[in-house]
Amino acid sequence: MMRQRVSTGNEFEKAYGYCRAVRVGDRVFVAGTAPISPGGEVPQTAAEQARMVFTIIVDALKEVGAGADDVVRTRMFITDASDGEQVGLVHGEFFAASPPASTMVVVAALLDPRWKVEIEAEAVLS
Repeated sequence: MMRQRVSTGNEFEKAYGYCRAVRVGDRVFVAGTAPISPGGEVPQTAAEQARMVFTIIVDALKEVGAGADDVVRTRMFITDASDGEQVGLVHGEFFAASPPASTMVVVAALLDPRWKVEIEAEAVLS
C-alpha cells in the first residue's frame, strides 16, 4: 500500500526523522503538532496556539486530499489545566460540523517551554 507523506519543513522533522502527516490508504495520521510559525514565532495564549496548531493540521490534511470533516480523533496535550477551556473552544471552531472523538490531557511539560499545547489528529477519508 502506498504511503503519502507531508512535510512542513520545520527543523524537528529532519533532525528527529518524522513528517507532519502520513496517508496510508484512506487513513491519515498527523503527528503531534506544536504552535511554531514558519519563522519560529510562538503565539502567547493557549487559544492562539491551538488555532495555529489546528491550521497546520488542516493544511497538512489538505495536502493528502482530506479536511477537517474527515478527522475522527484528536489528542490535545496542554501544560496547564486552566487552558483547557480556551483550547476546547478552538477545537469546537474547527470541528463543530463533524465532531471527532477527542482527548485532552494535562502534561507536565512539552518540548519547548513556550508551548502551551500540542495536538495530534487522525482522519479517515470518505
